[in-house]
Amino acid sequence: MTMYRNSWLPEVFNDFLDTTVMPRTKATAPAINVKESQDKYQVELAAPGMRKEDFDVNINADGDLTIKMENKHVEKEENVQYLRREFAYGSYEQTLILPEDVDKEKIGARVADGVLTVDLPKIKVEEKKFARQISIG
Repeated sequence: MTMYRNSWLPEVFNDFLDTTVMPRTKATAPAINVKESQDKYQVELAAPGMRKEDFDVNINADGDLTIKMENKHVEKEENVQYLRREFAYGSYEQTLILPEDVDKEKIGARVADGVLTVDLPKIKVEEKKFARQISIG
């Protein structure tokens, strides 16, 4: 099994983006973007036509982020046969190993305009400023 490595991302994201643990029920899987800013990471998952009820986003027992998606409102069309169908996902599951600096208590998710967005705030490390007079002996 070959592991995919992103040479332009920090080493911590090699495991974060490892897709070898991703079970797929179809050959087509949603595209994922991962962004980083000073105060958070953000995962975006393409999910056209999906509603918030179609998602289950959680932190599992190992502390990893699990995203499950199942299209619960697939409509059957009579007298229609698809010759090619790529943008309808029956079900999909992805587990992402989170970097250590993610504040797991403050993770949030939302669905808008066909995109599931998961915000992963970074733990804020406050720099202590210490000022005092040094006596000369």
